[in-house]
Amino acid sequence: MITKQFFVFGRVQGVGFRFFTLQQAGKLGLKGTVSNRIDGSVEVIVQGTEDQISLMRA
Repeated sequence: MITKQFFVFGRVQGVGFRFFTLQQAGKLGLKGTVSNRIDGSVEVIVQGTEDQISLMRA
């Protein structure tokens, strides 16, 4: 099991984007968090297999 951190920059839809991201991660069997950052970006931390994380990143 590995942990990866991603940052999403640009225009996102606030709570809807975070909810969608968590929902997708759950469908892939990933665990993690999604949070807004002070600079307006979104931080995504996921934990799972390399294959699961690759699908999430796509």
